[in-house]
Amino acid sequence: MRITVIGGTGLIGSKIVASLARDGHDVFSAAPNTGVDTLTGKGLGEAIDGAEVVIDVSNSPSLDGAAALDFFQTAGRTIAAAEKAAGVRHHLALSVVGTERLQESGYFRAKLAQEKLIRESGIPFSVVHATQFFEFLRGIAASAADGDSVRLSNARFQPMAAQDVAAAMVDAALAEPTHGTIEVAGPEAFHIDALVARVLAYDKDPRKVIADPEAPYFGIRLDDAALMPGPNARLGTTRFDWWLANVPPPPPRK
Repeated sequence: MRITVIGGTGLIGSKIVASLARDGHDVFSAAPNTGVDTLTGKGLGEAIDGAEVVIDVSNSPSLDGAAALDFFQTAGRTIAAAEKAAGVRHHLALSVVGTERLQESGYFRAKLAQEKLIRESGIPFSVVHATQFFEFLRGIAASAADGDSVRLSNARFQPMAAQDVAAAMVDAALAEPTHGTIEVAGPEAFHIDALVARVLAYDKDPRKVIADPEAPYFGIRLDDAALMPGPNARLGTTRFDWWLANVPPPPPRK
């Protein structure tokens, strides 16, 4: 099967591309560094031509609400037009568990607008809602850092390994379109503050994590249900302790 992965050089996309290629599929990684621009449409028609399935795991380069909305709406319309021209039979997109509950955030309002465009495009689709990735836990700490402390919500969440997200996306891509949402999550639930504290301790990071129910999560005050998946979510197999001990942190940005 020919499959195009938009955002195919990123954290999740590169794993999807590698998995599909190992299984013998004709897969193309569409990203700016492979000559594809989903905002202008440059290279997009050629990237999608002949594809039966398009997987979109691209993300806005900015968390700012207005910038994210512009990105998702512009890219969404450009991608849909190219898919219609190519006769794509399945559009698969990655989004976030709880998006509809996180509408205080401009970024998540933009994600919901992206999903609305997909649903109204007329192209058969599936949307995968994933929980937070283990790989982003250090980023969560950075977003809440204040000097020698990290102030975080103690709300519950059920994060998962990026590899498990990629596996769920591959399975959904090879299945029939659901015309709805598939939830995926990690096998264990944690409190945000406690899990980030474990990562920092493992890294020998001296910053102290302070639990604060009022602490915003990327600008949003969370309750215990905001980030949690529903009872029918597909669960990944990678446990946090194994991931922490076996998956090296990314190199520091220069």
